[in-house]
Amino acid sequence: MTDREDITEVLVRYATGIDRRDWQLFRTVFTTDCALDYGDIGSWSGVDEVTTFMEQAHAMAGHTMHRLSNHAITIDGDTASARTYVDGLILGPANASGVNAVGFYDDELVRTAEGWKIARRRFTAVRVVGLAFGASDGVG
Repeated sequence: MTDREDITEVLVRYATGIDRRDWQLFRTVFTTDCALDYGDIGSWSGVDEVTTFMEQAHAMAGHTMHRLSNHAITIDGDTASARTYVDGLILGPANASGVNAVGFYDDELVRTAEGWKIARRRFTAVRVVGLAFGASDGVG
C-alpha cells in the first residue's frame, strides 16, 4: 500500500476500534506519547489515558457509528498531516436516544517501526445534536 492508503487505514482503524469496542485495536492508532485535544470533551496525554477515557465513555453506550470522509493528507518524509471529516453517532444503552457529533480531526502522524501512528490530534466540533427516537422510528 502507499503511505496515503496506510494513513487512511490508520484513521479508519480509530473508528473501527471505538465502534467495535476493540481497545487493543484502538491503541494501535496512536504513539505512546500522543496528545489529543477534543475541546469541551477533554484532552489526553498518552495512549493509556485516551484509551481509558474512550473505554469508559463508551462502556454504557448502545450502537455507535463513526463515519470518516474527505481525507486530506499531506506527507513529508516520515511525518504527515491529515484533516478528516467525522460524523459520529453515539446512542445510549437502549438505542432510544443519543448524540450526533459532526466535525473534523486535524492529525499529525509519524512513521514508526509499526507503521503510521497519530502523534497529535485536535477535534473541532461543527455541530452536536441530541437525538431521541420514538417507537415508530424503527431504531434499535
